[in-house]
Amino acid sequence: MKIILASSSSYRQSILEKLHVPFSSIAPNIDESSVPNESISTQVQRLAKEKSLAIATQHAHFNSYVIGSDQLASINGQILGKPGGFEKAKQQLMMCSGQTVTFYTGLCLVHTATNQLLQRTETFDVTFKLLTESQIATYLHIEQPFDCAGSFKCEGLGIALFESLKGRDPNTLVGLPLIALIDMFTSMSVDLFDYMQPHHLNVQQQLT
Repeated sequence: MKIILASSSSYRQSILEKLHVPFSSIAPNIDESSVPNESISTQVQRLAKEKSLAIATQHAHFNSYVIGSDQLASINGQILGKPGGFEKAKQQLMMCSGQTVTFYTGLCLVHTATNQLLQRTETFDVTFKLLTESQIATYLHIEQPFDCAGSFKCEGLGIALFESLKGRDPNTLVGLPLIALIDMFTSMSVDLFDYMQPHHLNVQQQLT
């Protein structure tokens, strides 16, 4: 059995490593453009599925389980993307100050041997403290979370920005809900405990 993470994200790789199961990471290289009038929940489900299927198609001759995930953040109906730089990140965090941001994470698991496919959408709410421009600037200069949706890293200094967190699985906030993923493997009659290793090996290369 092979497990493939359809992602090049170092954040998702770090989360999956918590399970101590060997896996490979492959970038799916799909078009992640939004579709007009598509809800946030529908979009993350669609993209997670497309990522999984893109890799599953390439490795159909393996007995593989392919994991796809996609995440969007929303505040008052407005999607928060990756800021890409300081000024955009500052604008996002000023908008989030004193507000609640909801993160939607779509998850898809495909078994290449049977073409079985399961999907879930997990949500997680983050309520921000009232933040000053000086506090936001200090945070951004230190952590530089410019490649993160919402302009923060909850697993790092970003925790200092929050008033409260609400959700089933904190891993959802980083982009890979492990509780739901384990449930999906169980539904496919796979007990991940059978594959856990004391010293985890993550083979970060494309299978041939």
